[in-house]
Amino acid sequence: MAASLGIVTSWAVAAGAQRPQTSLPLDPPRERGTSITPAYEGWYANPDGGFSMLIGYYNRNTKEALDIPVGPNNRIEPGAPDQGQPTHFEIGRQWGVFVVKVPKDFGTRTVTWTIVSNGEAQSVPFTLNKGYPVSPYKELGMGNRPPVLAFSQGGAKVTGPPVGVSASLTATVNQPVAISVWVEDPKAPGEAEAPPALLGPVAKVATVSFHKFRGPGKVTFDKGRIPVDQEGAMISAAATFDAPGDYLLRVQANDESGEGGFGFQCCWTNTYVKVTVQ
Repeated sequence: MAASLGIVTSWAVAAGAQRPQTSLPLDPPRERGTSITPAYEGWYANPDGGFSMLIGYYNRNTKEALDIPVGPNNRIEPGAPDQGQPTHFEIGRQWGVFVVKVPKDFGTRTVTWTIVSNGEAQSVPFTLNKGYPVSPYKELGMGNRPPVLAFSQGGAKVTGPPVGVSASLTATVNQPVAISVWVEDPKAPGEAEAPPALLGPVAKVATVSFHKFRGPGKVTFDKGRIPVDQEGAMISAAATFDAPGDYLLRVQANDESGEGGFGFQCCWTNTYVKVTVQ
């Protein structure tokens, strides 16, 4: 893993400038045997003057999740191949699952993520193109903000894009371990909850989902998605691991804006839980 918990890597080197390739290839999805494409959600400024590139992916295989170790088939360039990207790729579109940080003088340089799956290589360059700024901590039109998570009652709170490991757990092979999360969803000034008839099946506060991000074996969750209907409520899911080793799990919380925030890149929260399995 990269330094600083293996999740966020600072950049000091770069390649020639390229325009971001944010559109995904139009190859149709198949059950198995097809590609995984990096997806650039956009970039945003950091308080220190640098920038964060928010990155996801699209696994076109509808029934084939893949594990691709960091290396020739899962690399970010320039720099070290491991810059916090996932090694487990779920099916479908996964939004903003990791961040690459670049310095304030990054300019027109480029970061490229290459994924080779089922013999097919997909590479997407990421730049600070003026057409791709995003506001993941506050939706600019309505003032919506992403859900807030804590992994202990009264503990440190996290919100927005992933910036590190929020909790560390230990587990035993084939024995479930509980992941408990306290969930809030701040409202914009003057915002009222929509009537249930308009929301339909959407949770009143947020929906929390659990995902394998890295690790040597299979991870099974007893509850993959949990709706949260009360502010500050604690929810819990049990994860079971079939092999020993170090794992990273991704915990995601979506408010009523849903997956990808209707394309506005706000408002959802991603963070990581490290689990050491013996």
